[in-house]
Amino acid sequence: MNPSRKSVRRFSVATAAGLALTVGCIATPAAAVEPSPKPATAGVQLDYLDRGLVAAGTPGGVFLSWRLLGHEATGSTATGLTGTDFAVYRDGQKLATVTDSTNYLDASGKATSEYDVRAVVGGVELDRSATATSWSGNFKDIPLKKPADGVTPKGEAYTYSANDASVGDVDGDGQYEFVVKWDPSNAKDVSQVGYTGNTYVDTYKADGTLLHRIDLGVNIRAGAHYTQMLVNDFDGDGRAEMMFKTAPGTKTVTYNPDGSTARESFISLPTEDVAAGYANTDDYRMSAADYYEHMVATFRGWHDHPEVKAGNWPATLEEAFGIAPQYQYPLSRTDAEAVTNYFMDVYAPSRSARNNLRAFEGFILSGPEYLTVFEGATGKELKTVSYEPGRHDDGLMWGDYAMSRIEPGNRVDRFLAGVAYLDGKKPAAVFARGYYTRSTLASYTWDGTDLSPVWNVDSGWTPMTNPFNDGPHGRDGTDPVFGKLTTQGFHSLSASDVDGDGKQEVVYGSATIDDDGSLLYSSFDTMPPQSATPGEEARLGHGDAMHVTDIDPDRPGKEIFTVHEGGIWAPYGYAMRDAATGEVLFGEYSGRDTGRGMIGDVDPDVRGIENWAIGMQSADGDKLSTTSPGTNMSIKWAADMTTQIVNGSGNQTPTIDDWKRGRLLTAEGTRTNNGTKGTPSLVADVVGDWREEMLVRTADSSALRMYVSTEVTQHKLYTLMHDPQYRAEVARQNTSYNQPSYTDFYFASDMDFSHVPLRAAWLPGSVKALQQTLEDLVDSGDVAGPVTGQLTASAQQAAKAVNDGDASKAGQAIQRFAGFLVQQKKKDEVSDLARTMLDYQARNILRAFEG
Repeated sequence: MNPSRKSVRRFSVATAAGLALTVGCIATPAAAVEPSPKPATAGVQLDYLDRGLVAAGTPGGVFLSWRLLGHEATGSTATGLTGTDFAVYRDGQKLATVTDSTNYLDASGKATSEYDVRAVVGGVELDRSATATSWSGNFKDIPLKKPADGVTPKGEAYTYSANDASVGDVDGDGQYEFVVKWDPSNAKDVSQVGYTGNTYVDTYKADGTLLHRIDLGVNIRAGAHYTQMLVNDFDGDGRAEMMFKTAPGTKTVTYNPDGSTARESFISLPTEDVAAGYANTDDYRMSAADYYEHMVATFRGWHDHPEVKAGNWPATLEEAFGIAPQYQYPLSRTDAEAVTNYFMDVYAPSRSARNNLRAFEGFILSGPEYLTVFEGATGKELKTVSYEPGRHDDGLMWGDYAMSRIEPGNRVDRFLAGVAYLDGKKPAAVFARGYYTRSTLASYTWDGTDLSPVWNVDSGWTPMTNPFNDGPHGRDGTDPVFGKLTTQGFHSLSASDVDGDGKQEVVYGSATIDDDGSLLYSSFDTMPPQSATPGEEARLGHGDAMHVTDIDPDRPGKEIFTVHEGGIWAPYGYAMRDAATGEVLFGEYSGRDTGRGMIGDVDPDVRGIENWAIGMQSADGDKLSTTSPGTNMSIKWAADMTTQIVNGSGNQTPTIDDWKRGRLLTAEGTRTNNGTKGTPSLVADVVGDWREEMLVRTADSSALRMYVSTEVTQHKLYTLMHDPQYRAEVARQNTSYNQPSYTDFYFASDMDFSHVPLRAAWLPGSVKALQQTLEDLVDSGDVAGPVTGQLTASAQQAAKAVNDGDASKAGQAIQRFAGFLVQQKKKDEVSDLARTMLDYQARNILRAFEG
């Protein structure tokens, strides 16, 4: 049974009224909404969500789990938050009122039972959830439609598997849709040679309905470093958009009900690019022959390169390669070919046996690059702008030819993306390019029409004396402010309010960008005696894993735990630092690439959140063990609020393991993604209570399987998606090397719930929900008389103001609504139930403006 939202609302009103009379819940009208200070900017914008009720079959009965919304929490106890309680119903009969959690085990439940929950506010049951019937077990399959197999220009066949996923409410109904990226079997790391198939991004309803597919086209290479997809409601209209890097040839495909293609629509190219002759039919993939010609052209123009003309690079290629002078410049075609042959066949192999530039193919090193905003519900292109910064070249200036491993297209094509509440109110998009040498970030806001730059950060080029033989890592860029950002970036980034000013910073690996785009800090430390450069000050440097939250509850502020791959050239293999200042609190030198590290409350007997990379440490640095849990991905799965670990990579079956209790789940018939990284498609609080769900693909990629924890918990906490840091972290989880999502507050088995922020968040769908409730109450006769028009007009004015982005006017309209609600004119009729329901919703909206 899946009644429409309209029928659910109407049944809720009638049923609640009947219950109120039966059990005597309503004795007097609820307190009136009192005037508040004139509202200004609304509180932090988060997702408007429904109750998210799920029912899962277990050996002990049917397990029910649902959301406490952020605005419903009003206080705390030793075990959780207080606020809204919940009445649980099976087949229309009340089972219980739950006050200490948002889950319930119905020992007598059956597979055919139908459940709903209702918020209990002031003794009145309100806001009946949609009906849920039991899953057969602890998971639900979301059917997927696999793309057709393909063949590369070289005749190599490839297939598809579902990869990373994200969630967003694309249609404003309070339920998350699922955005799934499809990777071809020949997806590549940026340093790997070869063609790849196209990357696809699908959007599905929970029942498997494919809303649309975005084909990124042949000019976006497939692999973890290329497509970072952001899914979020950026403009505050209650419906999520998608943003990611695109190119000529990117198109949206929509479908008929029978699954056949209804329409294909390419992105619109900027006017100047059309005038320059670019088209959506272009193919910029480089063959081995193309690359050879590219190097011939590069060498013919060597004398005219700005770095050569400025005297920064060798004047001749012979000098660059360390051979005797023999050519006249500018090079003739014949001489340029001779130099290219020498470079590919002699010089490059002499630098590394792995350098086989004759086989270099499949890369996209030319052509336009774009950033596109898509409508989440339809995949319609909303805006396309140039991707900033552009590649500039094939990686020559980025240091891709300077190291012993010559890797054209590597450092230049390292992309990151994330969401950050830079103003403390609305989500902005952050896109980055490069992190080993030149390091850049650009931030944007989307208002429904314009993609507006907020700030741009650029380290400048890393100076090199010889672009074919140098060590540009760890060297300051040319920008006087951001030069120390080089080599500090990771394969991910995070958004967190590290300095406590209510606005999120961008934690860019070993450095942090302040909310206004200034450099908050870039972390350095002294190299130890056993390192390559004892006593020198050096960057903490690049690494593969980073975790940002309140790790140590006994010291103020947050901490950042990172691992580092600099080996003998880095001061630490892992480090814990103060998130606000970048100061290292403790760490350990390793002398090698420390590739993995994780944090989590895996031992409830130890204070704080444990961390591990070289053994395991406590939050304050005490060594706990020489062994440690896995590092693929963590998950908040257990009833006691400890942390569990997702294990399994490649063709292994994924598991969820507890450091103390052992295996909690074996996800038979599924697989993780991203090779040895072994990461699920997504770990996030998608449905149910505050615990995270694990989303993994089935082995044949026919479905995205969502697992839910069925341990009964006595802890009560609002959905993690109503924590701004956590929501931003989920949006960026798929970026490059997937990292867990963390809350803005200390989350562990010994957490003090009085320290959990009670947020008056702005939920864009809340005014629409108020309008719908009013409509139902008018239809039922609970609201009648002239006040009906006054309330309706006020709600309409608030809705228009929200659509116009005018928070102040929206708040004022809701205040007028509240005033009309409490007036007692003779011809007006507002039942006690109606006043309670409308009062409750109006109060929550006003709290968003006050809070």
